[in-house]
Amino acid sequence: PVPPSNPALEGLTSMQFVHRMGLGWNLGNTMEACGDWIKSSEVSGFETAWGNPETTREMIDGIKAAGFGSVRIPVAWSNLMGNNHTINPALLKRVRVIVDDVLAAGMIAMVNIHWDGGWWSHFPTAPEATMRHYTRLWSQIAEEFKDYPIQLVFESLNEEGCFNDVWDRYRSRDMDQKRKAYGILNEINQTFVNLVRASGGVNVKRHLLIAGYATDIGLTSDPLFLVPQDPAGRCSVSVHYYSPPGFAILEKDADWGKAQRTWGTDAEIAALERDMDTVKERFVDLGIPIIVGEYGCPNKNKDPESVRLYLLKTAETCYRMGMCPMLWDAGGHFNRRTLRFEDPAL
Repeated sequence: PVPPSNPALEGLTSMQFVHRMGLGWNLGNTMEACGDWIKSSEVSGFETAWGNPETTREMIDGIKAAGFGSVRIPVAWSNLMGNNHTINPALLKRVRVIVDDVLAAGMIAMVNIHWDGGWWSHFPTAPEATMRHYTRLWSQIAEEFKDYPIQLVFESLNEEGCFNDVWDRYRSRDMDQKRKAYGILNEINQTFVNLVRASGGVNVKRHLLIAGYATDIGLTSDPLFLVPQDPAGRCSVSVHYYSPPGFAILEKDADWGKAQRTWGTDAEIAALERDMDTVKERFVDLGIPIIVGEYGCPNKNKDPESVRLYLLKTAETCYRMGMCPMLWDAGGHFNRRTLRFEDPAL
């Protein structure tokens, strides 16, 4: 049976809805786990392939008890896929069970199409075939969940809306190439909105999350990024935050950067404020809600006090500016076996 709707959420604008999402948490490295090396014929074999246990209602209840109000469920829908981009029925059913658990816990759920094996990179070279792949997936997801209550959000894509072979953000100053790259993402996002709205049921008014360019704050705030036209007027924009990358991404030195063990100087906190102010001024102040769909940092080779400060300060800054921060957790923060956070103070 379809879970019941929450009447308190029915008439909210997207800005009000995003505020009600509170603090968000990502079910990371779970339903989006993928790779040719995974030889399982079962959905559970993929769900656990990147080191996490199968998701349970007890885990979701633990996240609720920790104070979170929303859960993002990244999904690699191409796992165990049939002909004509047909989603495996067992995978659809499994995602539905997790969504049910999130809603039953009184939280807001979000599902997306995550990285999913890299077929996104073909949009510039094979646009028709790649768009067909994209629309086939969303047609099936929209149909499966079209009668689900408003507490379920659809997200157009993850970070893949970035076409470096068309426009290299680090090297190219060619405005025609840049417009083309942004145009591809704008078309994908508009197609997503049109498809979901046309699918009927609650999808006609469902809140939708639109992925920014590479979900990068600066690139998404560029005037070339367009928020889709939406007859329901219920679109929010997604950015991700892993800055500075030496602290928020690297556990050890890499060829592109040096790992950073500590964070929290006045200059670093000021940089965080400036970054969030950028999207606040570009979107929130104009009535367009922002969800920081991922933010976080690793625990390994980091000063625990700095990790705690970074996670809390980023969440507090987003929350204060009217945005929903969603913690990226691949299993390193909330222990899904003990059902407790590894850092009790956090």
